[in-house]
Amino acid sequence: MGQIERIESKIVSLPQLMERLRHRKGEFVVFTNGCFDILHRGHATYLAQARDLGDLLVVGLNSDDSVRRLKGASRPVVDQASRAYLLAALECVDYVVLFDEDTPYHLISTLLPDILVKGGDYRKEDIVGHDVVEAHGGRVRTLQFVDGFSTTSIIHKIEHNT
Repeated sequence: MGQIERIESKIVSLPQLMERLRHRKGEFVVFTNGCFDILHRGHATYLAQARDLGDLLVVGLNSDDSVRRLKGASRPVVDQASRAYLLAALECVDYVVLFDEDTPYHLISTLLPDILVKGGDYRKEDIVGHDVVEAHGGRVRTLQFVDGFSTTSIIHKIEHNT
């Protein structure tokens, strides 16, 4: 399998993901989610840290419609197919699955990851899916952000040519 095919094979639907994980019993699954609009160093560092917590990293990616509802009509800057491809191209990411809802609750409830991860700006009790993950014996972790990197600041910099 060539590199492009390997990358594309990491972008899966929820049923495909569940089937692939069925064949990988015993591996520790880490899950995180986000919009990942304008992928940057902060994202890459966060995802690498998340992957270090287990054997597989699954990234739930908000669809374009979901991002628009959450961030406004001008977002996303990068379309969902491109965002999924860029995430899948990262060595630390094992699977990318799109979701169209405003939150990944259904995705998390179906996947039941061993560890649910979000950025350090969340309190554990505010992380969507923490209840179902912990009820099934999983853990919830928050990771520190890399200072100075955010999609909003990149967009601001582009808009103001600074």
